[in-house]
Amino acid sequence: MFLLLLLCRLLLQADAQDQASVWRGNDSSERCYYSFTIPSPVETSCPQLSGPELEGLKARLGVLEMLVSQLTGKNLQPPGGHQGGGDRAQAELQDALNRAVGEKSLLQGEIERLKREMKALQLRMEEMRRETDRLRNRPCPQMPAVPPSHPQRDRAPTRPFEDAAWQYQSPGFQELKAEVTEVPAPDSNQDNAGCGDLLSVGEPVTHRRADNIAGKYGVWMQDPEPVSPYGPKMVWRIDTVGTEVRQLFGYEDLEQLSKGFPSKVLLLPDPLESTGATLYRGSLYYQRRLSRTLIRYELAAEHVAARRELPHAGFHGQFPYSWGGYTDIDLAVDEKGLWAVYSTSKAKGAIVISLLDPLSLVVRRSWETNMRKSSVANSFVICGKMYTVASYSATDSTINFVYDTETSQGKAVSIPFKNKYRYNSMIDYSLAQRKLFAWDNFHIVSYDIRMGHKLASRRKRDI
Repeated sequence: MFLLLLLCRLLLQADAQDQASVWRGNDSSERCYYSFTIPSPVETSCPQLSGPELEGLKARLGVLEMLVSQLTGKNLQPPGGHQGGGDRAQAELQDALNRAVGEKSLLQGEIERLKREMKALQLRMEEMRRETDRLRNRPCPQMPAVPPSHPQRDRAPTRPFEDAAWQYQSPGFQELKAEVTEVPAPDSNQDNAGCGDLLSVGEPVTHRRADNIAGKYGVWMQDPEPVSPYGPKMVWRIDTVGTEVRQLFGYEDLEQLSKGFPSKVLLLPDPLESTGATLYRGSLYYQRRLSRTLIRYELAAEHVAARRELPHAGFHGQFPYSWGGYTDIDLAVDEKGLWAVYSTSKAKGAIVISLLDPLSLVVRRSWETNMRKSSVANSFVICGKMYTVASYSATDSTINFVYDTETSQGKAVSIPFKNKYRYNSMIDYSLAQRKLFAWDNFHIVSYDIRMGHKLASRRKRDI
């Protein structure tokens, strides 16, 4: 009521001065408002806010209205001409809010991931703790230097292809050590060709390095009498580190082997034991893992053509070479045919050499030497003579013993032999190349050799 009287009074005074004015119109929310102006009867001018202060006040009021709009859900607009500035401020606030929400989501996801990893680590720690307790409570097995004789060890199997009851110990890969003893070389006046005694071994030539740990030990070979579809230049390789060694890689020639491009990969039906395999007349001959069983595998037909136990032979670490590797049975091919180098309980660890029938794997004849198998690093057979290498790791080693199956006599020799990479796990005579093939600590190498003429035949006898 008081405001109404005041308004009427101002209107009357304004009417007396003929300067009062009244406006009616809608505001931004479409509500009807009345406004009027009356000049002051006393003041000639009003104190005004400066331009920048008024603009700043309007901007702050616009931001305040936007905040109220976000809180109340209403779409309030900033006053007058500052709508554009309010839109920019609102967009910036929305971007900041979106970034905060996104960062929160990322942090939440990271927290969940860390929780899962922590749970997995706890499970692994628990498994490791249980394994540690199990290993602590299990007694360590003791392997005797020379296993005692067992009357039933050499008993024939009760079922076809069953292995005899040799109680092998740890299934892990085997490595041993041996001392090197060099002996003086006898004088030799033989020529440099033929099939007599071995005169010298050349420097190792490296053809390829294995790609991974499976190739630290292995065997590579060529067939001296290949059978179609494989030609005389075909080279074969087996990596022998592992418990299920079954892959046989074939290469068109030595160049393809050096490049690492196999043209054929065969999967053997039975896993192979160690580095004693060889090739002859289209077949791969090898020892079946954890057994004394020999297998003849035809490459062309890709099937087992013969399977037979090597009588009384030690296996899986009973009579290996000095470097270990379960090298109990070492097969070899030379001018005389197919050979097996091994030992038995009866021989008490001395090397036994047997000539085998290449079709049936039957032992045709055997020789027992006076050289202990565990005292030499490896052996190979050339022209019916078995040669042993003193060390697998010494850079400058020797070929220290030869046994002639024609005379049934053995003798000490000293022919220099180099282990370039200091861990030679396979040495074989290649009848196809008339060289020595070797596998030295991941490296496939070969050696040139010099042979003398064959001496006059002497009387044969068995030991």
